[in-house]
Amino acid sequence: MQLNKNGYEPTRWAVALMALTLLLGGCGSGQGQPDMPNQVPEVATVTIQPQQVELTTELPGRTSPYLVAEIRPQVNGIIKKRLFKEGSDVKAGQLLYQIDPAPFQVALDSARASLGKAQANLPSIRLKTERYRELLVDKAVSRQDYDDAAAAMEQARAEIEYWKAQVEAARINLGYTKVTAPISGRIGRSSVTDGALVTAYQPTTLATIQQLDPIYVDVTQSSAELLRLKRHLETGRLSANSKNGRKVCILLEDGNLCPQQGTLQFRDVTVDQATGSFTLRIVVPNPKHLLLPGMFVRAAVQEGIAEQAILVPQQGVNRTPKGEPFALIVDEAGKAQLRMLTLNRAIGDQWLVSSGLKTGERLIVEGLMKVRPGAAVKAIPWESAKTGAPAPNTKLPPAESH
Repeated sequence: MQLNKNGYEPTRWAVALMALTLLLGGCGSGQGQPDMPNQVPEVATVTIQPQQVELTTELPGRTSPYLVAEIRPQVNGIIKKRLFKEGSDVKAGQLLYQIDPAPFQVALDSARASLGKAQANLPSIRLKTERYRELLVDKAVSRQDYDDAAAAMEQARAEIEYWKAQVEAARINLGYTKVTAPISGRIGRSSVTDGALVTAYQPTTLATIQQLDPIYVDVTQSSAELLRLKRHLETGRLSANSKNGRKVCILLEDGNLCPQQGTLQFRDVTVDQATGSFTLRIVVPNPKHLLLPGMFVRAAVQEGIAEQAILVPQQGVNRTPKGEPFALIVDEAGKAQLRMLTLNRAIGDQWLVSSGLKTGERLIVEGLMKVRPGAAVKAIPWESAKTGAPAPNTKLPPAESH
């Protein structure tokens, strides 16, 4: 399809011009009233100036604990005492449950006694073996008698090692009667009470400890979006921010900003075949436990820095009946001219324009209803009444692409 000398498609130009004509047609004088004398309409304009903008993307996600420990017994027994308060913070090594230690103490004492018995038998067997060795030289004893004595000594030594292992096993089992916290964190409700029977490595947990400071935020991003960002970085449309590129702002469920910034820890290397997305894991300091596991949040992840971004007030952009965005500018001759736009996204109360406007052009933001393309206008500077307009080098809230 051929384009005119300004590079715009004639059909799109005609449609936009017709839409603007119809839009302005109803604003003329009423029937039977004479037209006002021809006057040059006054419009407010802003001059297009590129600026540096930090672009971010909001991604949905959920929180998960930094560490999780499921407490299970390692020996069979009866719970004598629960030694923590449900929902409280516990320290690593803190005693949580006491299992009845009596049978395990008996087993340890029995193993120690057997070890002592085995150690007591060893000296006499060793002396007997040594005497047989001396008598064997004079052939006072048979070789078989000596071999039997030597084998008995090795058996006594092996029996000692066996009972040493039994003592250690009994000691370990006795220690397992004290169920302690493997990590520091907040402990949940207890599934057992005093007097309950528990078994070693049972499937039901006694309690669960979760470390909440820091806390993980797992968000998902589409693989197509990742490819787009990489392409923009490679072509220079975006530049990476090595200083703050890993910093992430967290938006809570009520829309408020989390006071603590997170840090992007890693991007998953596998794309989910069902959703076409992958996971980003963010670590967020959580000293006041504002974030709890399972909460829905949004993370503002930085895409990069647009060095020459064009931001225009949203009120200066209109759309054709087909939804195509366009704007009016004032050219050097003082006449209004139509520009078809390509919008990237909304940033606050402004549009980020990908194409259609050039540096130095004057965009009409007020008085659009009084002008038509090609008509002479009087341009005056526009002063925004809003003081919260985005400024260069300022972190901006993300929005969906258009």
